[in-house]
Amino acid sequence: MKMISRHDQVTLTTLLLMSAIASAADRPTPPARDPRSPGFVEAKELPDGEVPPIDANGNFIIGPNHRASEDMTIQQGIPQGTIHELTMESKESKIYPGIAREPNTFGTPDPNNPAKLIVTTSHPKPYTRRVAVYVPKQYVPGTVAPFIVGADGPDKLLFVALYNLIAKKKLPVMIAISIGNGSGDAQGSQRGLEYDTMSGKYAEFVESEVLPLVESKCQVKLTKDPEGRATMGCSSGGSCALIMAWYRPDLYHRVLTYSGTYVNQQWPYNEETPYGAWGFHKNLIADSPKKPLRIWMEVSDRDLLNPNNMRDDMHDWVLANENMAKVLAAKGYDYQFVFARNAVHCDWSVKRQTLPNALQWVWRGYPIDEAK
Repeated sequence: MKMISRHDQVTLTTLLLMSAIASAADRPTPPARDPRSPGFVEAKELPDGEVPPIDANGNFIIGPNHRASEDMTIQQGIPQGTIHELTMESKESKIYPGIAREPNTFGTPDPNNPAKLIVTTSHPKPYTRRVAVYVPKQYVPGTVAPFIVGADGPDKLLFVALYNLIAKKKLPVMIAISIGNGSGDAQGSQRGLEYDTMSGKYAEFVESEVLPLVESKCQVKLTKDPEGRATMGCSSGGSCALIMAWYRPDLYHRVLTYSGTYVNQQWPYNEETPYGAWGFHKNLIADSPKKPLRIWMEVSDRDLLNPNNMRDDMHDWVLANENMAKVLAAKGYDYQFVFARNAVHCDWSVKRQTLPNALQWVWRGYPIDEAK
């Protein structure tokens, strides 16, 4: 085995740091994209302030103003239920023992394959994960309930929406499980490993390690029916939501994403899925039998554009989500795609405007009654 000298180690670290700094310096500021651009999907432009109806599929344009829905504020007389705060230690996980990428480093593109990123500064590292679980006041102990799993938790906006929508009988009585990531972001990080990997591994982690903990600590019973299970997230958490359902449709049928990272961010590189989540709209959805999924998506006009040094033409968030809408329509999926004007990546105001209707659209067809 060839040993690396101290000088070579310092040189390598310096080069990686310089690469990361250069990447940040030449990173383009996301322009405001026009939803009527050539090649984008044909979409219905709604009057300013309106959101798509809960009974319609297809493509919609909203904005430029984003007024919060009345269901995104805590209302007097609405029962709020209980939020349980749990923690999970990496040493207790058989699936994710923990990794991290060194601060101020990123990676270098493979000179023979710009779609492949070489990361040499990732190493084992423990983490503590937070999990917030919302149990509505209407939940009857001992009954089996539908639920939604969210990434990058705790998600207080989701909990507030559920307070109101469950009380108004606009949604079924469901448990919300908001799971924090294992730290970091993108290639070489624990969060990137969890959210950007094109496999059923994260869904299996949730199934075998998170859900049993939730049932035990929160005294609830969670349905095994995939029709009663939803996933949601923003950015890589959004692509993770679809990845969970795509690879494990036996577990999840309902998906909700904001600014989904349907780009090439998977690490380690996998020859079976060489484009990462960009592969969803490049070939996977078109070339696979239609799955029993119901998918809601949002992207912002100033969403991310090529924020690294790979230059592989697979890091445009707006184009990725536009392409997703195209392939989902061509394949006949139940989907709703929202293009938000005057908005940024994972825009807080857009979420406060759209989340109540998005949740109702995602849960269409599921009985709105007490848990069974």
